[in-house]
Amino acid sequence: MKIARILVFAFLFLLLQSNVSALNITYEGFECQSAIDTEDPTQNSAVSVQSRFEVIQETGGGVYRLSLTGGIPRFVDGDSTVCIDKATAIGYSGIPEIDGLPQLLDSIDATAYFNGQELIIVISSMLTDLSAARYPFSVFSTSLTFTFTNTLIFRFNPLTSSFSLTKLFRNRGFTQTRGSTNSSIPFLETVLPSFNKEVRDEPRILTPLAAIEYKLEK
Repeated sequence: MKIARILVFAFLFLLLQSNVSALNITYEGFECQSAIDTEDPTQNSAVSVQSRFEVIQETGGGVYRLSLTGGIPRFVDGDSTVCIDKATAIGYSGIPEIDGLPQLLDSIDATAYFNGQELIIVISSMLTDLSAARYPFSVFSTSLTFTFTNTLIFRFNPLTSSFSLTKLFRNRGFTQTRGSTNSSIPFLETVLPSFNKEVRDEPRILTPLAAIEYKLEK
């Protein structure tokens, strides 16, 4: 058994080094009913979706650049329900002079490390509600902007060529600017590195109750 696992690891590493653009891992599920509430894993059973990580570059030392499409699994403590979260996991992007308003992305880059047994993937995204406005008396506010960091830890099963999600570290930050041109203090900035359930709380460390298996494809 040990020799077989070593051979599988060696074969997988050879694939990753020689044909990185052809490798991906996928998980089939249903879209989240709530686009932005990360504490709600309720499924929209009418919309199936695929979470897909594709290797786009091997940088050496077991480190890879990936492209994520579809989203990532969303789940909460004490509940076996799992949906696939696209809005917060992939998020928005935009440069005003080029794109106008920020747009919801179809894919986002991620970074991975694989040592033959564990796969660690880190994704950083931004979500905005596009609520920036100017009010009477020169009062203004920027949009509510949330920054998300998701770190997924997988265990590789060489017998099934699959990756099992064992842990998810999730953190949401927040920033907004409010002010008035008539005030002696022109603006106030709120910056919260961690704002998951409440102000100044801690990043979430989540363990799925349901099996979440990503299949290796090439």
